Amino acid sequence: MNKITILFLAIAIVACKPNPKKEDTKDRAEEVSVEAKKKFPEALEKVFMAHRGLEAWKNQQTLTYDLPKTDFTETHTIDLWSRKDRVDAENFSLGFDGKEVWLLDDENIYRGDAGFYHNLMFYFYAMPFVLADDGIIYSETENLIYGDKAYPGIRISYESGVGASSKDEYFIHYNPDNYQIEWLGYTVTYRSGEASDNIKWIRYDDWQTVEGLVLPKSITWYNLEDGKILDASNKLAFENVSLSVVSKPDSFYAKPEGAKFVEVKKN
Repeated sequence: MNKITILFLAIAIVACKPNPKKEDTKDRAEEVSVEAKKKFPEALEKVFMAHRGLEAWKNQQTLTYDLPKTDFTETHTIDLWSRKDRVDAENFSLGFDGKEVWLLDDENIYRGDAGFYHNLMFYFYAMPFVLADDGIIYSETENLIYGDKAYPGIRISYESGVGASSKDEYFIHYNPDNYQIEWLGYTVTYRSGEASDNIKWIRYDDWQTVEGLVLPKSITWYNLEDGKILDASNKLAFENVSLSVVSKPDSFYAKPEGAKFVEVKKN
């Protein structure tokens, strides 16, 4: 076989080979392009940046923190992309496997509603970043006045069918000096099926930096009377907070042997 024939064969082989790298690059470019089209209110963009940026949050995969309770401590683990989660305490565990919520409680100790609770603390903790989720409607809301200071805000509602309680609403109010979240108002409609105008208020004024992101060290609920925020009522601390770019295996979030699936009612 002469050199010219070998050359043509080599060219033909190279031409027939697939080029997955180019396809992958194209796919990633398309994903970035779609993501770039998503627009947020200007104020919310500034809030994201005050907490070190939405992209920095999206670079992380797994969030873990401890919640000390009166008689025990819960360890919460969340996959930030799939939103699978798991809560572990000394005598019970519960979680979401991506499709269903499960509860492992051999001693019948757990007294809460696992379907409602499994990711509740995550949504409070991961403010403001969870406000970039799909299916959210942003609108204006009045300033929140506390003491002698006005806190501008954004009203958050959901498209029908989004989440377990699409009739829930959030009201985030930020410090106008640095755009960090200062207050979160929220309504709860789970299992009622009806929208509520009973707004509960949490103050965010205790921060920590984890992997460069500004996240809560604690949050505090406040008493309310005739629509006016009064004094602090309950403080919840988040300890041993960690973020990782590594995901846990699906088996970590799967229903353990002996656990039972629980009902999750959607409004």
